[in-house]
Amino acid sequence: MEIARTDASFCTFWGVHSGLAMGSIYLDGSEEQKQKWLPQMARYEKIGCFGLTEPLVGSGASGGLTTTAKREGDTWILNGQKRWIGNSTWCDVSIIWARDLADNQVKGFIVENKSTPGFSVEKIEHKIALKVVQNGQITLKDVRVPEANRLQGGNSFRDTARVLRMTRYMVGWASTGIQMGAFEATLKYAQERLQFGKPIASFQMIQDLLSKMLANLTACQCLMLRLAQLDDEGKLDDHHAALAKAFCTAKSRETVAWGREVLGGNGIVADYDLARFFADAEALYSYEGTYQMQNLIVGKAITGHGAFV
Repeated sequence: MEIARTDASFCTFWGVHSGLAMGSIYLDGSEEQKQKWLPQMARYEKIGCFGLTEPLVGSGASGGLTTTAKREGDTWILNGQKRWIGNSTWCDVSIIWARDLADNQVKGFIVENKSTPGFSVEKIEHKIALKVVQNGQITLKDVRVPEANRLQGGNSFRDTARVLRMTRYMVGWASTGIQMGAFEATLKYAQERLQFGKPIASFQMIQDLLSKMLANLTACQCLMLRLAQLDDEGKLDDHHAALAKAFCTAKSRETVAWGREVLGGNGIVADYDLARFFADAEALYSYEGTYQMQNLIVGKAITGHGAFV
């Protein structure tokens, strides 16, 4: 929350590295893999990324990965593509999720980027959001990975989902932080901007917008605090994380839009923080699972009926 309060790009870099990449090894790796990789990554000597989303597979990742893994003795051969992968253009370690051709289950692999033939990354250009984060499209062409680099506990999408539960919860905190930064920047602007000889903060309609911004971010803070308590108690489940991600990112879009409205034309100029918060909120709304998919996860928990395959 505090990192995103300043810059959601840096928060996303940190979340991809420490949450998705390190989290995959922590939750699904063997003890040997944890000892080998996590200390270096914790010291930022090795930077990680997380390759799940594909050019043609986003929300359907649980059952439709096209990236494949085929075992030959003590080696796995990976083929396919991953898209929108943050940190991928320059990181040292890629966590790649692929469908095992033998049993059709999703499995995780640690790919050492710089030393693996057949592994390449193309930077995605012309983004409007999270501009500091470098997203890439990874291509794997007969990439050979030793069995020692297969995540020993990552043997189905359920194991992948354990990582996503943790990071979706973190996105709730990040989108709350965006609202805090946007509110503070908007309030400062409203106190300094003069119209009709008065600061616009003295106008009734501006105060109404500021009040609504504060209400949204306070509601998100309260929700996330409750989820932190559940997490501490070991009770945080998939639908809790999904609810947080959906609610907080949706409220974030609303909050930053009101802030942009207060700034008028200046709200679309990159010289002002509001323009950055406004754009970055869009990215958080979409990544780590869409708003609609999160609500379907919550809906299944509420009703006991799955609305999607």
